[in-house]
This record gives sequence, C-alpha cells and structure tokens, in this order.
Amino acid sequence: MILLSKKVVPLIKTVVVVAVVVVVAVAVVVVVVVVVEVEVVVAVVAVVVIKVVVVVVVVVVVVVVLAVALVVIALVVEVKRSIIVVVEVIIEIVVVVVVVVVVVVVVVVVVVVIVVVVVEVAEVEVVVALVLIVVVVVAEVEVVVALVVIVVVVVVVVVVEEVERVIVVVLVVGVIVAVVVGVVVVVVVVVVVVVKVV
Repeated sequence: MILLSKKVVPLIKTVVVVAVVVVVAVAVVVVVVVVVEVEVVVAVVAVVVIKVVVVVVVVVVVVVVLAVALVVIALVVEVKRSIIVVVEVIIEIVVVVVVVVVVVVVVVVVVVVIVVVVVEVAEVEVVVALVLIVVVVVAEVEVVVALVVIVVVVVVVVVVEEVERVIVVVLVVGVIVAVVVGVVVVVVVVVVVVVKVV
C-alpha cells in the first residue's frame, strides 16, 4: 500500500516551496510594472493570468473526471484493491497536477519579468516582437497540461500501483518544459545583445 506520509508529504512540501517562489516572482513583476510603467507588459501579464486561470479550471475538471473514472474502474472491473488505495492514488495525482501547474506558472512569471527587463533596456521593436512571441507560446500551457494529464491517465489506468513512476514522468516532463523555455529565453537575450551591439 502506498504510504501517504512518505509519498505525498514531500510533494506537498515541494508545492509550498514553489508557491512561495511564485509569490515572490509575482511581487517582482508588480514592482517592475509599477516602476517602469510598461503598458505592453501589463497587457501580456493580464493575458498570461487569464490563461493560467483557464488551465487551473481545466485541470480541476480533468482531475474530478479522472477520480470518478478510477472509482468506476475499481468497482466495475472488480479490481482487487481497497478503496483506500484508490483514494491515495487520486490524492497523489492531484498533487502531481498541482506541482505541474505551479511549475508552469513560475516559468511564465519568470519569462514576463525577463520581458520587462529586455523591453526596458533594449528598446528594440524587433526584440519586443520576439519576446512577446515567446511569452505567447509559453502562455499556451493548456496543451502541455493536457498532454501531461493524458500521460498520467494512461499510465495510472494501466498500472494503478505504480504511481511513483507517474510522478517521476510528470516531474521530468515539467523539468524538460522549463529547460526548453529557459533555452528560448537565453536565445532571445542573445539576440537582444547582438541587435543592440549592431
């Protein structure tokens, strides 16, 4: 049986830490926006926030549907596992989804901060366009979340007892997404420097 005290609690602690990072990042964004007064950035932040809210709603709906599906599978297919195990699986899935969403939000906030700095320092229209494109791409996290949730559903339905592997897979996917976004941002910054020097 999966032990919640050993499996879920560390993940919950991770969520709390990441949430604190999000709060700090958002505070930085607010301060920068207020001081710099970049209207474009304000608009972008608003769009990103709206998209994040949409993602959270979608994730909640998917998790509820997934929970019902797991219970139905356990009852209809007569899986020889206790209801407690099913509930623990659902809880772990919820925690994983929350971690993924928080990671995506952190990435988006960091990109927005970089947008503010780059736009203010470089003042190059081409760079602004490139950075805004990056932000728009990053803000489209619905697709990423949907894919991650689909992977979780498939793996959990096939092997309900191996939830640890699902957690690892989801976290690895989140890290890969964050790394890709980081690389894109670095490329954009390099372009800014090159354009500025030229």
